Amino acid sequence: MTAVTWWGHSTVWLEDSGTTLLTDPVLTDRVAHLRRMTGPTPALTGAPDAVLLSHLHADHFHVASLRKLGGSPLLIVPRGAAAFVARCLGSEAVSRTVELAPGEETTVNSVRVRAVPARHDGGRGPWSRERAIAIGFVVEGASRTWYAGDTGLFDEMSDLAPLDLALIPVGGWGPTLGSHGHLDAEAGAEALRRAKAAWAVPVHYGTLWPMGLARVRSHMFRDPGENFARRAERAAPDSRVRVLTPGETLTIGPAA
Repeated sequence: MTAVTWWGHSTVWLEDSGTTLLTDPVLTDRVAHLRRMTGPTPALTGAPDAVLLSHLHADHFHVASLRKLGGSPLLIVPRGAAAFVARCLGSEAVSRTVELAPGEETTVNSVRVRAVPARHDGGRGPWSRERAIAIGFVVEGASRTWYAGDTGLFDEMSDLAPLDLALIPVGGWGPTLGSHGHLDAEAGAEALRRAKAAWAVPVHYGTLWPMGLARVRSHMFRDPGENFARRAERAAPDSRVRVLTPGETLTIGPAA
């Protein structure tokens, strides 16, 4: 049995085979100029066994949120990101950091975590020298779950199939965010078609938006999840899509 709770943007609490994983945590109501516009501030039930960090962008590798986590979770990061961990979180965090490149894997308890490609800029930002690759993850336990991170379409998506669950980004955080290195609802449906997942949950939309722009192209904030579900009916009719609200859980397996 696998359970996934979406806490908005790309923050997902994944439980599989007694192991808990947290993806790209944003646990605050603000990231730089972005404000949480809907849903509760994430209320985690404890410390995860591991945190999966897909790339260095601040809305995915959010240092303040990582500092809020309890316990000593493993940090699974893209190849090249350990130096940034050292500078921002210190030597203790580095001691529990695992760097992965696509094709490499590690084990968390009985669950295997494998890095897979992502088509996205992996740097911290346009004014930063911090660089690392961008990756996604396939988690293999009771289910095979793909967390795409942040990505555009790439040919190797078909190599991920078949999957039990796909966590697919279908939007962004601003009205001017371009499609390069990102998926919208239409491209997300194509990603689902290629990856052949039995279930899909749309993420990376409807949470963060630039302050002062709440009414600017608000459909780009509000609608991507439902648009993705409609397009997936045509592009990937054998898949089932569940559009979650922040804090809501989907369980797949015998109790789904």
